[in-house]
Amino acid sequence: MAGKAYLVGAGPGRPDLITVRGLRVLRRAEVVMYDRLVAKELVDEAPSAAERIDVGKAPGRHALPQDRINQILVERVRAGRRVVRLKGGDPFVLGRGGEEALALAGAGLPFEVVPGVTSAVAAPAYAGVPVTHRGVAHAFAVVTGHRSNEQEVSDWGAVARVPTLVILMGMGRLPQICEGLIRAGRAPDTPAMAVRHGSTDRQRVVQATLATLPIRARELGLGAPATVVVGEVVNLAQDLAWFRPGVPRDQSEAAGTDRPLWHEAALTWKKAVPD
Repeated sequence: MAGKAYLVGAGPGRPDLITVRGLRVLRRAEVVMYDRLVAKELVDEAPSAAERIDVGKAPGRHALPQDRINQILVERVRAGRRVVRLKGGDPFVLGRGGEEALALAGAGLPFEVVPGVTSAVAAPAYAGVPVTHRGVAHAFAVVTGHRSNEQEVSDWGAVARVPTLVILMGMGRLPQICEGLIRAGRAPDTPAMAVRHGSTDRQRVVQATLATLPIRARELGLGAPATVVVGEVVNLAQDLAWFRPGVPRDQSEAAGTDRPLWHEAALTWKKAVPD
């Protein structure tokens, strides 16, 4: 029996932000390999008989090294299993989805990429910040704040001039990142923000300037996982901060239902989403 892998973006944290396609393939999975920040509610959507494998990574602690994750993917698909690799955000946005796809392609095995909502856009949106806005920012860049092999992975001089800069995995080096951007020519008083656990009921936001954000984040105990936004669009949050963590957004959520809202979306679109 031929197996297949699905690299599925689980979205930024809130379970009902997964795509309809992603939820549908998850519900038919025989194996689920899931990341640390994927909502438990989504993992629970897999069939009860499905094998569940925690492959999450935390700063300084990896449940499994990436090579082993790739190996498990190949082994399970080669054994004829339907494997869902459930990844936070989008599989191809700083999520090593490309490495996993290459491992599958190199083994001659079938796979499908199911895009997801990246926190690079969702976390700012849930904090009231559009990453682009006419007359304020015509472009944005997404970069990693993580270091690999003790080398800087971002050329701050190349990105400092982009109107909106979104930095993922950067809280551990936030002072160095902000200093690097200032040295590269970004004004110290540029509006800046950090959004922790964006889109979820645990969301916390710190708004400051590029020079003061590391100080404010430390004072308030704001750590990873968080998305950092730098640019004039951050000021729009004063008027656009619509999300209130823990407060139901509409009557159907306030009243409570036996089935989460994402169930209804998947049922509605069932015939429109091919296998």
